[in-house]
Amino acid sequence: MAVKFAGTMNAINRGLDATKPAKGADIVEDWEAALADSDVSGAKGILRDLGSLRKQLEKGEPDADRIHALLHRLGTATTKIADKADKSQDKLKALGEALTEAGEDAPDEEEDAEAAAAPKRARKKG
Repeated sequence: MAVKFAGTMNAINRGLDATKPAKGADIVEDWEAALADSDVSGAKGILRDLGSLRKQLEKGEPDADRIHALLHRLGTATTKIADKADKSQDKLKALGEALTEAGEDAPDEEEDAEAAAAPKRARKKG
């Protein structure tokens, strides 16, 4: 999981606008796989938003406003579940705060149930 934190934080620190959408989609898929079997309260909502974010990044022309709203929501949710995690609490909290700052609050944001129901990458066993 440390690699996921490092890759995600590097993308945020470089500036998400400088990250190619395909690379962003790969990062999202990795997080979807990591969270697929999580039973931590709040993980399902994060998975749903990750699916929506991935779909935006895979589009020819992603909707920047929607992406910013999703990043903000993901950041808030990640910060909330950080204390419930068995490990990596500090990294989760830092990631949540960085995502919240990178995003923009949009309370009317719709959920994308279709994307949440079909994560693209299954969790790797091993």
